[in-house]
Amino acid sequence: MAYLTLKDINKIYPNGFHAVHDFNLEIEKGEFIVFVGPSGCGKSTTLRMIAGLEDISKGDFLINGKRANEMGPRERQIAMVFQSYALYPQMSVYDNLAYGLTLQGVDEDVIEEKVKKTAKILGLTDYLDRLPRALSGGQRQRVAVGRAIIRKVGIFLMDEPLSNLDAKQRVTMRSEITQIHRETGATTIYVTHDQTEAMTMADRIVVMKDGYVQQIGTPYDLYFNPVNVFVAGFIGEPPMNFVRTTLRDGCVRIFGSEFSLAPLNRPILSNYEGRELVFGFRPESIVLGQQPNAISLTATVELTEMLGDNTNVYITAGEEKAILKVEPHDTPEMDSEFTFSIPYESIYLFDAETEKVIK
Repeated sequence: MAYLTLKDINKIYPNGFHAVHDFNLEIEKGEFIVFVGPSGCGKSTTLRMIAGLEDISKGDFLINGKRANEMGPRERQIAMVFQSYALYPQMSVYDNLAYGLTLQGVDEDVIEEKVKKTAKILGLTDYLDRLPRALSGGQRQRVAVGRAIIRKVGIFLMDEPLSNLDAKQRVTMRSEITQIHRETGATTIYVTHDQTEAMTMADRIVVMKDGYVQQIGTPYDLYFNPVNVFVAGFIGEPPMNFVRTTLRDGCVRIFGSEFSLAPLNRPILSNYEGRELVFGFRPESIVLGQQPNAISLTATVELTEMLGDNTNVYITAGEEKAILKVEPHDTPEMDSEFTFSIPYESIYLFDAETEKVIK
């Protein structure tokens, strides 16, 4: 039996807005699950229903097989970390960490032991006497995380906890939260709009759009086996390139070149003769120059972005555009013609009407 079960969960507000549609998910104890998607996709609303901060309109939420729809947040034994740090400004770091335990009537000696242990895990030992205003953004977020983990609950919920941090702090806190998860073994559900956070932290990812679950899987599954155009374009940085084309006599035309799809060995493509397809390939999947077992294309370089470990190359051919990722020393000249190849095994095809992958 799964530790947490969300069965046909729906959220419908009094004004009729349907925020979450038929959400189904089973979560095992100790898993790190990430809800990811653009703003307004329903991920935070789903998290708040799990926390008991929003009523569930339809469906069942189970904890260890027991229906929890009517349970209050405290009964669910859940700790939540919000986007805002929500620290008490007049209290020291020590008192912020201890506050929840103090309310529970825990003995002072036990509180001190737990606070010191939590502070050590989070690297806050030297800051216990400071007020929140004397801390950096990353340190404040660590205090917020510490206030959650000190309670030793079984479920952590985190709603965009890193969005207020700068890029360097986000990278540091990502690794710290992942390490805390390993040490505590708590079941964690984490909400973000940042696919990089999702890919680097999650055991499994739930991709959402417009209140609907698009795909659930490991980071590997979502990257290599996306079920539709949305997931393929959302996961990966830069995103997957898409070109609309029509299948004629088993061939498609992109970037001014025509080539056969026969080497893909997908018999189902015969059903798409004369129909529009979406041709997809990832920026990092290309190979420079002409290559065997690949399609070779030529385009004009519009722009290059040197990023240190790689260069993004923006190309165009007629009205078709794409982004390629190359090694820095292979960066082409601006406005030059650029030849590259896409291995057949790196090609993705989608039905242009349904936007579902053609396997």
